[in-house]
Amino acid sequence: MNKPDPAPRVSADRLRTFISQAFEKAGVPVGDAGILAELITEADLRGTDTHGVFRLSLYVRRIKAGGINLRPNIRVVAEQASTAVVDGDNAMGHLVMRFAAQVAINKARATGVGWVGARMSNHAGPAALYAMMPVAHDMIGLYFAVGSNNHLPPTGSAEALLGTNPIAVAIPADQEPPVVMDMAPTVAAFGKVRVKAAQGEPMPIGWMIDRAGNPLTDAKRAGEGFLLPIGDYKGYALSLIIGLLAGTLNQAAFGRDIVDFIKHPDAATNTGQSILAVRVDAFCPIEVFKRNVDTAVRAIRESRRLPGVERVWLPGEQSHNKRIERVARGIPIPPTLQKSLDELARELNIFAILE
Repeated sequence: MNKPDPAPRVSADRLRTFISQAFEKAGVPVGDAGILAELITEADLRGTDTHGVFRLSLYVRRIKAGGINLRPNIRVVAEQASTAVVDGDNAMGHLVMRFAAQVAINKARATGVGWVGARMSNHAGPAALYAMMPVAHDMIGLYFAVGSNNHLPPTGSAEALLGTNPIAVAIPADQEPPVVMDMAPTVAAFGKVRVKAAQGEPMPIGWMIDRAGNPLTDAKRAGEGFLLPIGDYKGYALSLIIGLLAGTLNQAAFGRDIVDFIKHPDAATNTGQSILAVRVDAFCPIEVFKRNVDTAVRAIRESRRLPGVERVWLPGEQSHNKRIERVARGIPIPPTLQKSLDELARELNIFAILE
């Protein structure tokens, strides 16, 4: 029996319209507002609640503070046959990465692989959104990004020089959903910490430590501590490598140059991101590959389970199932989020998300 869902729900169409109108009222051109609404709603449909409409008020605040360029010239500034560098001109990160992904897909179509780096970008929502774009073209997608603030110290350091730099990989399958890994090199992404703080809930032990190295569970005190890496020093190394590939390689911000986009809404962040598209048939006939992915997926799902385990999940499978459920039933809007969106609606003079 399903547990009762206390949060009211809103259809994806209504959420898209709400987001689009909010951006338009904030000064975003209509076409760009529609693209942003589509990508942000997709984040919520897949259950990435920390990177969807939850961020809308922050995005609008940055726009109103002058931290975002609303008439950007997003363009390729350097390229080779299989590579390109995109200058986002301080646009909304979603717009920059959608453009970069399209360039990567076109290059992969021509040469078999396309690696595109971006600089002068901004926060772009969940990494999986962009890793999945090549999948629609029978390609494998990889995405790396530098986090928009630093919360992770190198192992042994007492200074937060690294972020929750995400990595996502999406692999097409045949009858099965794509295999989609989207992860931060920290035990928890900082967005989850913000959700806990907004809802007045404690964090689990193991997410953060204070500056003395003690467990930190009060999410409202998160600014006093550090996130913990996955796998101890391995998570630190992963964050470093992602930052060098997505930030340093693209002449974007990294380390001490990171601008906290929440504390400084009026400042350009020069966020760095990279997208890689790989044409499967450059290595293997696409139908053969996708059938073999199905075989591997089913072998894992049907493997013997430990006692008490109901199901073995594949990366991205729960997000896929959540998307099906939310398309049918709507996207939940918890009370704290509704309050934030209602305040934004009054500020912008648009309709309330729930009426």
